[in-house]
Amino acid sequence: MDVTRYREEMAALTTSAPPPVARRETAPAAAATPTAVGSPPAETPVPAPTVPTALRPAGFWIRVGAVLIDVVCVMAAEMAFGLLVWALAEDRLGTAASRAFRFLASPCYFIFFHWARGQTLGKMAFRIRVVDLAGGPLSFGQAALRHVGSWLSAVILGIGYLVAAFRPDKRALHDLIARTRVEHLT
Repeated sequence: MDVTRYREEMAALTTSAPPPVARRETAPAAAATPTAVGSPPAETPVPAPTVPTALRPAGFWIRVGAVLIDVVCVMAAEMAFGLLVWALAEDRLGTAASRAFRFLASPCYFIFFHWARGQTLGKMAFRIRVVDLAGGPLSFGQAALRHVGSWLSAVILGIGYLVAAFRPDKRALHDLIARTRVEHLT
């Protein structure tokens, strides 16, 4: 997995995309200030939208499928590590190592994959990815904040995840907290 190459490709994609064009509206004739004869009417710039919308935001159910695959992957790694430690270490050390691994496996998996690739294995299977609001790769801080936000989404009875089902941009609570979005790959 070449993290540097991925991040350079994502940066090239976000810089090569044409910037949003600001619309200009012509002021109404009655409200126009007096100008010299033959000069064009005064124009008022309208700011471009600050948050570009994803071409195809990933919906709630496709994200649920991706998370299910991710949970199976993390659980399989935890079980494999637990069996290895059980076979090689004594009971107290094995129990401590197994608990430590279970505590760290999920955060490391989600934070690393979202930061390094923008996708976990589940998101790769469904061809979706997590990007920042500008469409670029996540910083390490954003990936960590998004994971902490996903814990918050779960603690409040999963309501934070359900937010994605009802928002037009399909962003869940943890996406809103970390200023990220999930989109389909083109």
